[in-house]
Amino acid sequence: MPRPPKGVTISDVAARAGVSLSTVSRALNGNPTVDPALAERVKDAAAALDYTASPVARSLVLGRTQTVAVVVPDLGNPTFQAILRGLSRAAAADDYHVLVADSAESVDEERLLAVATRRRTDGVILCSPRLPQDELDRLVGGLRPVVLINRASGDVPSVRADYRSALATELAHLHRLGHRRIVYLAGVARSVANAARLEAIATFVADHPDTDVAEIPCGVDFEAGAAAAPAVLASGATAALAYNDLVAMGLLSAVQASGCRVPGDLSVVGFDDIPFAQYTSPALTTAAVPAAELGAQAWTRMRELLEGGEPGHPLTLLPELTVRDSTGPAAT
Repeated sequence: MPRPPKGVTISDVAARAGVSLSTVSRALNGNPTVDPALAERVKDAAAALDYTASPVARSLVLGRTQTVAVVVPDLGNPTFQAILRGLSRAAAADDYHVLVADSAESVDEERLLAVATRRRTDGVILCSPRLPQDELDRLVGGLRPVVLINRASGDVPSVRADYRSALATELAHLHRLGHRRIVYLAGVARSVANAARLEAIATFVADHPDTDVAEIPCGVDFEAGAAAAPAVLASGATAALAYNDLVAMGLLSAVQASGCRVPGDLSVVGFDDIPFAQYTSPALTTAAVPAAELGAQAWTRMRELLEGGEPGHPLTLLPELTVRDSTGPAAT
């Protein structure tokens, strides 16, 4: 690989072009987010100095690893996979790598991973952290730069999906179909997203006294949904709201195996709209979470922090109800 003349560094290129070091890095790597005129100025400066970028040297000069960490509660969940896909692709466009750590729904593991990965990277993104709020508030102070997905803490940049409003929309959909006895298969108790769903249910029931929504402790995967089937059938409910699509799919399979007709006897609603949701039999009614966009927006805020800029305002995205064949009029 050609080397720049001795003594010529990326800092010299930045000074000649009148831009930041990170802008030089992105421009010389063909990053499309750099203004074309600015990129041309950087390349002209590099050519005038006979400078050829070296990734290793650039990282040393910038004092960075060009890597950020992302801690997720469960890599087996397709929604978290979609968030990671959106985040990693956006980061790659800015010449960054993403280190992924799975806490396996363990608060203790989450705490350890957040601290350990931050020591080895330029920043950390916590995706749907399960830590109690007071502990999360204490932790983020020592992790900066840090970005949160589906949580908030002080002035820490954050992006989230509005799970409460989305679940209220699902309840309204079932109510219009005549369902008055509904069960909710709850997720992880310490999940803020689960708490938002419970808040939506409480508000909806208060506004619709003709409707009863009973909570059934469940979980977050296929097995949990299938295991909840006997309790759902015994409840006499005409509709079931699942914490996520995985739970809904497990329930869908188990109740149909027992002879229950969906949606004739029981309507089933999921949450997330993972890729498999449209291929179940019947196809699953659910709320489509813009997961990839959440990841991309989280990276945008991390990049702004790394470049010393002002991160974007807290962003809330609203999942959209996707009606398919697993819901129908309440059985009479």
